[in-house]
Amino acid sequence: METFESIYEDNFNRIYAFLYRLCKNDDLAEELTQETFFQAFRSFYRFRGESELFTWLASIAKHTFYAYLRKNRIQLESINIEPAADALYESGESSPEETVMRNAAIESVRNMISKIPEKYRDVIMLRLYADLPFSQVAAALKISENSAKVIFFRAKKMLLEELKNDYYM
Repeated sequence: METFESIYEDNFNRIYAFLYRLCKNDDLAEELTQETFFQAFRSFYRFRGESELFTWLASIAKHTFYAYLRKNRIQLESINIEPAADALYESGESSPEETVMRNAAIESVRNMISKIPEKYRDVIMLRLYADLPFSQVAAALKISENSAKVIFFRAKKMLLEELKNDYYM
């Protein structure tokens, strides 16, 4: 059996990267990572091995991040949504027009993500920010892998439709 110290060492960088992608702040990501591992240590007896260890830790990290937002009365609009915008607005171009359109897309996606139901937001966060495969997203959210895929693609479709409406209105 692994010691918690080895679990910490093996997973620290990935959990930190996940949280950093959400908040884009080194100090905050470090603090939230420490809190994540503290919470994991306190509840490790509940880990049954039904999912991969990292998936379980990423789920704790997500809840830790949400708790931080609630505690500090910060709205979801403060989440770094560039990974989500990048997934929706793929372009190899880097002209000034493309940059302006990408920045507008980022702002639109930020507004939309804050308005979509939590189940869609959770799947997007775990898939795009934690880079989890659908099987691990499903395990973290206690849904089937197929449901995770469907929710992700529905969320992506909703966001793309909303982006089209923003640009063509």
